[in-house]
Amino acid sequence: MSERWARAILTTYRWGGAAVYPLVGGYVAWRASKGKEDRARRRERYGQAGRPRPEGPLVWMHAASVGETTAVVPLIEHILGYGVNVVLTTGTVTSAQVAKERIGERVIHQYVPLDLKPAISRFLNHWKPDLAIMAESEIWPMTILELGRRRVPQVLVNGRLSDNSFAAWTKRSYLAEALFENLAHVVAQSETDAERFRALGARPVTVSGNLKVDTVPPPVDGAELERLRDQIGQRPTWAAISTHEGEETVAAEVHKLLGKRHPNILTIIVPRHPERAGAIAESCAALGLNVARRTLGDKISPNTHIFLGDTIGEMGLYLRLTEVAFVGRSLTGEGGQNPLEPAMLDTAVLAGRNVQNFRESYQKLIASGGAKFVRDRDMLAGAVNYLLNNDKVRHEMMSAGRATVEDMRGALSKTLQALEPFIQPLIVKSRLENGNGHG
Repeated sequence: MSERWARAILTTYRWGGAAVYPLVGGYVAWRASKGKEDRARRRERYGQAGRPRPEGPLVWMHAASVGETTAVVPLIEHILGYGVNVVLTTGTVTSAQVAKERIGERVIHQYVPLDLKPAISRFLNHWKPDLAIMAESEIWPMTILELGRRRVPQVLVNGRLSDNSFAAWTKRSYLAEALFENLAHVVAQSETDAERFRALGARPVTVSGNLKVDTVPPPVDGAELERLRDQIGQRPTWAAISTHEGEETVAAEVHKLLGKRHPNILTIIVPRHPERAGAIAESCAALGLNVARRTLGDKISPNTHIFLGDTIGEMGLYLRLTEVAFVGRSLTGEGGQNPLEPAMLDTAVLAGRNVQNFRESYQKLIASGGAKFVRDRDMLAGAVNYLLNNDKVRHEMMSAGRATVEDMRGALSKTLQALEPFIQPLIVKSRLENGNGHG
């Protein structure tokens, strides 16, 4: 009964999506007006290709946003090295920019089509992928069903299911099973994630670790780094990175508390969503703080209290300007953000306790002494003050974080091993076609 019910719901979803498809143009246009869509490439969201399909085998790789895109870059580079074409889809303007910076023209980038039958069908009809690889927790019913109908192997890599997602799918286990049975393989981040996928009907499931650990540290423009270091001079610094709404105010208040003991301290704030920079600057100014914005080219003067990193793709710059970083979406937000980048760049990591989406990474960093949790604003201020006053403790945290990241590496090789049965036939196909082409 549950199986028939699941099929009925998914069929309704399929045709319901087709019915509302003509109405979504206004929604996409609204998102474009807010800077959340690339206005010049909106058609890609309807599955209309912006590029011709190259000859030979092709892998469709999907990564939703910046973190997922960064994580799959080394994987994409390996696939490209085999002579197999890759079309990479992402869902945000920022992730598209990161893809361009990290991989350039070696891949074909497209915005991911809406999970509606007309858009997905148009996308698949054009690209005709031989393999689909989705990153982390991208479970789109229509996409999965259409790929399954065309018998395209689907692999979920770096797979994770948050507490909330797992609870929601568990309530609809019959639906989860009807979808997950289409997945040819799930490569999970942790044993906890693997057990959750198995409980929802996925088979087979293996564990790789976190692909984000196997990425290189975020890059930096050396000349810009030296220029900003010269402006900062010998001032003590700390950073609040990947912050969500409310956490910038916390960081500004922490700055004022720290100023009593470190009169010349500089606070670096890097919001997760740079489009909020104007509002953040206004709220800091309301607290009597002088703000220098990166996008405006403002110089960091001795009177600057807050350096607002409101750019995309420059986390490597901001983290190299400090040795202490609070990682956001963990005090006023839920789920946390990736602590691995600051850890691999010799930064003592602080965070709130709401880090469910990065639980395993934080557990290992906390256990090794590379990170510490804080409960609230006052505890954060106390922790930053303590680390700034104690060079030995700060450097021990920095070393522990870097060593923990090194110990966690290996996810890329395990993921490639899991993908080998799917990619090897494409490598053979590519070589045969290239050989025939030269014959």
